[in-house]
Amino acid sequence: MRARTNEDRSLLELLDPVAEAAGYEIVRLRLMGGQTRRLQIMAETPAGDMVVEDCARLSRAISEVMDAADPVSGEYTLEVSSPGIDRPLTRLKDFETWEGYEARIELDRIAEGRKRFKGELAGVEDGQVGINVEGDSETTLYIPFDWILEAKLVLNDQLMKVGAEQRAARIAQDDINSVGNDND
Repeated sequence: MRARTNEDRSLLELLDPVAEAAGYEIVRLRLMGGQTRRLQIMAETPAGDMVVEDCARLSRAISEVMDAADPVSGEYTLEVSSPGIDRPLTRLKDFETWEGYEARIELDRIAEGRKRFKGELAGVEDGQVGINVEGDSETTLYIPFDWILEAKLVLNDQLMKVGAEQRAARIAQDDINSVGNDND
């Protein structure tokens, strides 16, 4: 899920060590077509943060490697961003971190008579993702992680509250840091 195509997977193999060396984790990588191709990389720190300065720092590190290795034929635009609050869920740890939040999951095959599910994430057990499917609050469905094609948090009031709390904490930390720097 972090990479969709063989070309994406190849780029991920090249860029994962670069991101890790810079202190980041790639959440998702997509090389998209069009007039000018776009290499979209969503990343975060191991703590789950990603501010503008982090995006710029990772973009510079990735650009150096991409320029040297030249793995993409033709022109492309590099876009490094945070996964955002209504983020894609691409790693098992994402499903653990966001347990209790609503998500949409699409499978690469039919399970329980369908390929798409929406409901509250119920953690991870033995490499399977638990979801309390909307409309059936009494049953937790466990889906093998390998079957998941796409998964994303649902933007709702609960998630927006978390996003607001994270922004407030960042602003407070920035204020503390700027006061500390003023005394130097």
